[in-house]
Amino acid sequence: LKTPDGSYAWKENGLVQKAIREIRKEFPSFLVFTDVCLCEYTSHGHCGLLKDGCTVDNDPTLELLARTAVSHAEAGAHCVAPSAMMDGQVAAIRDALDADSYTDTLLMSYSSKFASSMYGPFREAAASAPSHGDRKSYQADYRNPRTALLESILDEGEGADILMVKPAQMYLDIIAEVKRTTLLPVAAYNVSGEYSMIHASAQK
Repeated sequence: LKTPDGSYAWKENGLVQKAIREIRKEFPSFLVFTDVCLCEYTSHGHCGLLKDGCTVDNDPTLELLARTAVSHAEAGAHCVAPSAMMDGQVAAIRDALDADSYTDTLLMSYSSKFASSMYGPFREAAASAPSHGDRKSYQADYRNPRTALLESILDEGEGADILMVKPAQMYLDIIAEVKRTTLLPVAAYNVSGEYSMIHASAQK
């Protein structure tokens, strides 16, 4: 099901879309948030289309992320959360949702998302590790926290309803700084590597 453009991500009867409908039917009081990215669906494991087979092509990727977000909203998601870290993804998704009358669908941005080895267990489970290179060209560098903070400010301007910092434990200073610079709700993502450390500590 993995393709160069990750087209399974926006299929009406895709796994996520079916899961949303089932959850909404069985648990109508639940709030459903979905991750919007292409990395699990691309054959190369990157979060967007590739240009020349090696670098991520930002702008053409925006339409595919928007299409995926709309498919999640159509299935019943209350909130879509883009994690691809493409420039302009929040605005593209907000415009697409509004154009399809999903004006009440919330948008939670993975706005300050750092490149990290802490994503390892997830990438192994989802078989979504990049087949070549890494994601450091479009995820934030821990050595430059100002850029991560700028991403949050830009995403708020593009129409995000919630801002997220990811990973969580190592970036409490960034969480605090984002909170100081916005009136929006701030979320933190305790990622798979962080969970694995907590789980291993509990076992020991």
